[in-house]
Amino acid sequence: MSILINKDTLVITQGMTGKTGQYHTLACQAYANGKNCFVAGVNPKKAGETFQGIPIHASVRDAKAATGATVSVIYVPPAGAAEAIWEAVEADLDLVVCITEGIPIKDMLMVRNRMLMKEAAGGKKTLLLGPNCPGVITPEEIKIGIMPGHIHKKGRIGVVSRSGTLTYEAVAQLTEIGLGQSSAVGIGGDPINGLKHIDIMRLFNEDPDTDAVIMIGEIGGPDEAEAARWCKANMSKPIVGFIAGVTAPAGKRMGHAGALISGGADTADAKLAILEECGFTVTRNPSEMGRLLKALL
Repeated sequence: MSILINKDTLVITQGMTGKTGQYHTLACQAYANGKNCFVAGVNPKKAGETFQGIPIHASVRDAKAATGATVSVIYVPPAGAAEAIWEAVEADLDLVVCITEGIPIKDMLMVRNRMLMKEAAGGKKTLLLGPNCPGVITPEEIKIGIMPGHIHKKGRIGVVSRSGTLTYEAVAQLTEIGLGQSSAVGIGGDPINGLKHIDIMRLFNEDPDTDAVIMIGEIGGPDEAEAARWCKANMSKPIVGFIAGVTAPAGKRMGHAGALISGGADTADAKLAILEECGFTVTRNPSEMGRLLKALL
């Protein structure tokens, strides 16, 4: 069992023919069952061609019709990435994973509003992961994104994080102590994004093959606090929590576009306090995440 994706998921790559898309498509193909999972690319100017045996189609709709794919991953440059998200949503895919960093906030607001309007009109809900995220992996089955596959190991611990590098840190610790991961999800650090901590925690809570979770957040925004309160009321599994940015000064953006302290409740200290109140095992030292999690089992 896994969340969001598994070894049978069929994937379309938007932006596959660019340098970044080519590199990461090859890496994803080479990981676990990737050869069977990555079935199509999209480029209207190169329709009918192939890349490493993967056929290229003119549109996401065409690629879906030809292959039955239900997920897309986006490596389109920032100026066109929001429109690429919308193209995948219009094609009624189940999940869109947007890796692209630097999409203008105005573009993401427009896409989010169009997605909400589509749902309100009775259209299919497409889940969006990202943008500006490393993607999602179900170890030893499939990876969709830019994470290093070799540090992952199949196991029963879920990982969700706003930070890509801290996702890898938690994963590597779990692998090193022999626990492994059920799924690892990077939700991205942009202020306007798709799936939030609370959405992924719900999925982990419902997953019979996830025994515990590491949840990693950052300064800025209310997402971690909202997820923590939901977990206090609903979560039946132990959680280790870490918030990056304890030393960040107020008003200064740190790393991610969404990592900006605007008021008292979105500092790292405030979020850590909320996580602790909600029953999380909290650490201020990211090197302890795996060890603390193992102690909870």
